[in-house]
Amino acid sequence: IDRRAYGRPQRRPYVVSRTSSAHERLLMIPSNIQSFAQGYAKAWSTDRPERVAAFFSANGSLKVNDGAPAVGRTAIADVAQSLMTAFPDMIVSFDRVERKAERIHFHWTLAGTNTGPGGTGKFVRVSGYEDWRFAAGGLVAEPLGHFDAAEYDRQLQHGAP
Repeated sequence: IDRRAYGRPQRRPYVVSRTSSAHERLLMIPSNIQSFAQGYAKAWSTDRPERVAAFFSANGSLKVNDGAPAVGRTAIADVAQSLMTAFPDMIVSFDRVERKAERIHFHWTLAGTNTGPGGTGKFVRVSGYEDWRFAAGGLVAEPLGHFDAAEYDRQLQHGAP
């Protein structure tokens, strides 16, 4: 894969919808969510963490399972860099998106060999999803990431089935 071929997210038109929550608010979901999700997966598959961070609003945050959130593009880029370092051949595949009320679920599969510093040398393939809330301008404001951490840990030690 030529990792340089993946571009940065472009400003995309967004769809305004209203929720029926007690605090009714506007949602800014990109009108072409499929293309947005494909670009996001491709950004994770590069060696350029700033490309991942560019999909987030300036004060966006990234939280995975029960971990502490990474707040702001610099912190999000640091999270991306740590995975890119641990899995230099990492490919994140876009599986599908689902609309869940006022949020979008982005389903993904990560595949790569843990050959970074201190790595186990094992191939890992794990799937999960991010529960996205969008900010004004159609960038991700708050994704909540979910994956099977026990299965991930097992694969780090024994490899993917």
